[in-house]
Amino acid sequence: MPQQSDPPTLVTAADISRLADVTRATVSNWRRRHADFPSPVGGTEASPVYDVREVEVWLAGRGQLPAASPVDAFKAELRRRTAGDELVGRLNLAVLGAVRLGAEGQEKVLALADPALVRAVGRAIRDHAETGSDSGETAGFEKRDAPVLRALVRCVREVGGPAALDALAERTPTDTGARGVYATPALLVDLMADLASGAGDAYPKSVFDPACGSGGLLAAAARRGSVDMYGQDAVLSQVGQAVARLGILSLVTDVASTTSSTASSSPPSLAVRVEGGDSLRQDAFPEIEAGAVLCNPPYGDRDWGYGELAYDARWEYGVPPKGEPELAWVQHCLAHLESGGYAVLALPPGTAERASGRRIRAELVRRGAVRAVIALPSGIAQPLHVGLHVWVLRRPAQEGPDTSTVLFLDAAAIDAPASTADSRSAGSATAKDRTPDRLRAAVRRYWHAFATAPDSFESEPGIAHAVSVVDLLDEVTDLTPARHTRSAAIAISPARFAERARQAGTELSRAVAALAERSGEQQWPPAGEQARNWRTATVADLTRGVALTVHRTTGTGRATRATRAAGVTSRRAEAAAGLRVLTARDVASGSPASGTSDDAPGAAAVEIQRGDVLLPEMLHGQTTNSGFRIADDQDAGSLLGPNLWLFRPDPTRLDPWFLAGFLAAEENVHSVATGSTVMRVDARRLRVPLLPPAEQRAYGDAFRHLHALRAAATEAARLATDTAQDLASGLTGGILLPPVADIGSSTP
Repeated sequence: MPQQSDPPTLVTAADISRLADVTRATVSNWRRRHADFPSPVGGTEASPVYDVREVEVWLAGRGQLPAASPVDAFKAELRRRTAGDELVGRLNLAVLGAVRLGAEGQEKVLALADPALVRAVGRAIRDHAETGSDSGETAGFEKRDAPVLRALVRCVREVGGPAALDALAERTPTDTGARGVYATPALLVDLMADLASGAGDAYPKSVFDPACGSGGLLAAAARRGSVDMYGQDAVLSQVGQAVARLGILSLVTDVASTTSSTASSSPPSLAVRVEGGDSLRQDAFPEIEAGAVLCNPPYGDRDWGYGELAYDARWEYGVPPKGEPELAWVQHCLAHLESGGYAVLALPPGTAERASGRRIRAELVRRGAVRAVIALPSGIAQPLHVGLHVWVLRRPAQEGPDTSTVLFLDAAAIDAPASTADSRSAGSATAKDRTPDRLRAAVRRYWHAFATAPDSFESEPGIAHAVSVVDLLDEVTDLTPARHTRSAAIAISPARFAERARQAGTELSRAVAALAERSGEQQWPPAGEQARNWRTATVADLTRGVALTVHRTTGTGRATRATRAAGVTSRRAEAAAGLRVLTARDVASGSPASGTSDDAPGAAAVEIQRGDVLLPEMLHGQTTNSGFRIADDQDAGSLLGPNLWLFRPDPTRLDPWFLAGFLAAEENVHSVATGSTVMRVDARRLRVPLLPPAEQRAYGDAFRHLHALRAAATEAARLATDTAQDLASGLTGGILLPPVADIGSSTP
């Protein structure tokens, strides 16, 4: 009986625009103007859908299909094969099998014909992944899977196993019916893993993650020395991801062990056990007591098993209310800790203060289970508008708290946006320090200082404060860090504080003088009886005329066609690992590049050069021409982050400041933006006046002056706010007295 072919993968006009890296208007023009454009195979007249295979053939014939990287080619084969959950699970194991083959084995497999290739990958899974498959040499694959397996092996050979797993992760469903299911970003993974070792002790040998997802937290623990890894997740395809990721990491330790010169320096092999199932309802490890627990649980899910688990033995600190699933996860994690072990959880801020959870919070504090609560800045992890909290818990080694204080740390205050003037200045302490590494190092420093000597921890007002257990046990037991750090006593001598206040006043006076100077040094003559009218060209026109090159990196890591045309390859992306990434947030705040290529894999596509003009693609109510950035020497060499447009002008034809000023003009942005609260800018439709170089330079100088004026105003406002706040704190804290003149003139 002939093999039945796969049903076609359907794409919309929007999908086609992303595939070809063009606007939706261009796709509409193709449909109207080209009789050979593929016919719809479904949908409606207003929203037709097409067979992706026909579309790709048509695009390739016209030279509109971008050259695919190994990752893109693998993703394309996944779309054609319409990979379901079961196939994705097998492909995760195939990635692990391909990694184990090594470079030589991968080359041999790629040289095989399709049937032999399917058998070879099946044997790699059977021999090395130990799946126990009963499907013979093919491990459940069929002849029609040969193209996707070939693309998988090529992807592993060219860019490595983790990149292939990332491509599969995009095809992995994460919707388990619960809200709050998000991947854990690299910065949060590393920060949480850092906190599990307590006061600089040896890292726990066994680690458990009851909501492990694709295994990121477990992998971070393994890199720090853990050897016994336990994980569970409700999404079975995520379980396959975790097994493959940890398996690849285990290969690295095995290789290091066999190549080490001494037995004492060789890392031990990993023992990995990852199970599927809902951890709260179907605990796969009821007897496990690990040295540490790391967990970023789903939250906001009222269907967590409240009715079924009301009398569960894990609720040692109280039965969690139906609306408090996070407190169920907290107690589940504590139940799986050995005595004295640490649990680190990422939780929504409401867990710290909701009235319904007060009794459980109070019991956790009273019995010494809560060691620290750390508030993170918003934007670090999904949901991006919420600043998550990291709770550090410890299973008490005795009845009652072994220390009398709890650490509260407001990391959002550490990461507070710096002023434009300070943060962009070369050598500025702010410029050097405002990075994810600095944030992570600061959190680790405060935590280790507290864990080493909790009763003698020195508070830092507004940032860190150790609060006694007795003071926390009030009628609300609010564990929100800002509530406690802002009430911390100022630990500084009055004379030193007064000198600091005097210096702050001097800086403020200088900033105000600089602002006054900039605001009055220019004369702005009228243009004449009527406003000037220019001939203009769109960015797309300037690009076609080679006066301008435009780049953009999408949030998924897919580079634009212009980037690929510039010769960017996956090899370059691999070489770019660990480099700084300029984010949209950095452009908006005027701060240095704060991202990393690990957080934004697509950022490796474009390296920023001096004189590049940067404009955010997404504007949150910001439509004035202050939202652009001209790259300087400090920006040069960093990578272009997601959701940013980069314009690289030919300096002989376009002045960068002239270009930036007109591109970011409010009326220009409004004319091409879509949306209301959040506006998306289609930069290719922005218009630029056609002026000779001399006039461009004059306008460019004016825009540069206005940019400096805004920076001076922002700096003066920041210093005024900080100075007033410090003086008020000094007065209310009993460290400063009112000015003498005010005391003498005051009325009793």
